[in-house]
Amino acid sequence: MTKPVDPRAVANLLLKEARSRGECVSNLKLQKLLFLCHALYLMRTGRALVRGSFEAWQYGPVHREAYDAFKGFGAEPITEDAQRFDPVTGTRQPIVPPTDRALLDVVHNVVQFYGGKSPGELVDITHAKDGPWDHVVRSAKTNANMALKISDEVIAERFKYLWFGKQPNYKDQNPDEDAPLVA
Repeated sequence: MTKPVDPRAVANLLLKEARSRGECVSNLKLQKLLFLCHALYLMRTGRALVRGSFEAWQYGPVHREAYDAFKGFGAEPITEDAQRFDPVTGTRQPIVPPTDRALLDVVHNVVQFYGGKSPGELVDITHAKDGPWDHVVRSAKTNANMALKISDEVIAERFKYLWFGKQPNYKDQNPDEDAPLVA
């Protein structure tokens, strides 16, 4: 794979992999899994996995294009794959799934390792002290950052803190729907 792919295509792969393991995935959980896939792929290959960027929202990183595709499910489990709109025909059509082996391996690994975690646990992981989300939120207090974008450079530099940083504890809370962060 040479260029980033549609984030909805990766989201669909995540959903398929999770369903094969009997896991239910809400939009909140999907956003965290998608971010972890993107970050892990970036660390392994030095290239972005999905096109566009993630934003620092209240409960962690969110990719707006993927979020919008699934927001109709709210906090409920996602039961349908994202589709693309064809402006020529005016119809919705399936999104062609990526076939890149490295991408498929990352999706498999992320769902295998993180898929059984609750949304609250994934929020904890993505809120790690000094991790990408935390860095962007803290930096926004003194530096302008439209929509609190989390750049690939910040992800590459700070992804290690998702495992090693001190993390907040949302485990006993059950966040159900994300929203843009209000500073």
